[in-house]
Amino acid sequence: MIALIQRVLEAAVTVDGRTVGAIGPGLLALVCAERGDTEASADKLLAKLLGYRVFSDEAGKMNRSVSNLDGNPDGNGAAVRVGGLLLVSQFTLAADTNSGTRPSFTPAASPADGKRLFDYFVTQARARHPIVQTGEFGAHMRVSLVNDGPVTFWLQTRPEAA
Repeated sequence: MIALIQRVLEAAVTVDGRTVGAIGPGLLALVCAERGDTEASADKLLAKLLGYRVFSDEAGKMNRSVSNLDGNPDGNGAAVRVGGLLLVSQFTLAADTNSGTRPSFTPAASPADGKRLFDYFVTQARARHPIVQTGEFGAHMRVSLVNDGPVTFWLQTRPEAA
């Protein structure tokens, strides 16, 4: 599976003029299932996404994950602020662009598998993180964001070899 993550100050998804998902500070993740991906692939990607340290600590170093934006470096019991996750399905991340001027989407999971794995990913994210919003699978979405940095990373997990 693939996730293109962007650290944002805010992000929102609209479908047909209505907002279907919105967050404040956190991560916008464009998520794609590839052929051969499984729930195990989704679990690995989610663990990586939730733990990926892209937010600054007191020293300005990227040492905080979306689950711990403010942190608790001295163990004094201070409240830990978490960031939002906005998860948006985007099969085009799996495009093969190696030849010609038109992308091939052969590497992407079928629409049925893509939806199943995206729904699973969202369910698992909601079980592990308190602020999760989504777009609508298969809809024509308008995604707006204020990228913070800009900070953008490509995360990818490969299915286990048989």
